[in-house]
Amino acid sequence: GGGGLAVVGESMCGRIIGARGAKIRNIQDNSGASIRIDKIALCGEESFGTGSNHVREKDGIWAALAWLSILATRKCGVEQIVRSHWKEYGRHFYSRHDYESLTAEQGAAVMAAVEAYTGPDTTLPNMGSETTVSCVNFCYTDPVTGDEARNQGVVFTSASGSRVIFRRSGTGSSGATIRIYLELYSTDQVEGEVRVVLEPLVQFALMVSDIRAISGRNEPTVIT
Repeated sequence: GGGGLAVVGESMCGRIIGARGAKIRNIQDNSGASIRIDKIALCGEESFGTGSNHVREKDGIWAALAWLSILATRKCGVEQIVRSHWKEYGRHFYSRHDYESLTAEQGAAVMAAVEAYTGPDTTLPNMGSETTVSCVNFCYTDPVTGDEARNQGVVFTSASGSRVIFRRSGTGSSGATIRIYLELYSTDQVEGEVRVVLEPLVQFALMVSDIRAISGRNEPTVIT
């Protein structure tokens, strides 16, 4: 582009760059039109959290080169870099629980259960010890083409910004795959095992989706 950052994705990347005055936008995965006209300088997805107009879907080698560049500039180890980041910006705890190879009916039932909370008069249960402030079915309007993508995931958000997101994936190996994304942000609790810290969000996700009863499974297929 013409120098500087055009726009960045939200969460950890947005929290850092947003403090420096860049615009933050919620986007659909792989929003190609925005990328083509320099609307995105940094975003989520894979590839070291970058996605721009030069090379897309650059997994692997790009991440290695980016980290080598950071290490050469900072002249310290990865752990020191990560801990200094937590000290300055806080820590985002992430996990994803995938329930793969569900039947189409089971996948639809799970999504129907969580979509029921998007109604205007619905009472939202607490997310652990926090108040759940919103539940929306994420929709995205491309700023370039004007195309609208609906039903991109049901997003529960707490007062502090923690999120639980349900999305029916089209990239599973077979049948229906439900992906549950868990994210908790903290400025004081930066240590600790991810699984333990996110347990209140896991229990919230199980409660609102009823996925164990619907799927007949006690555990997700994959946890990342």
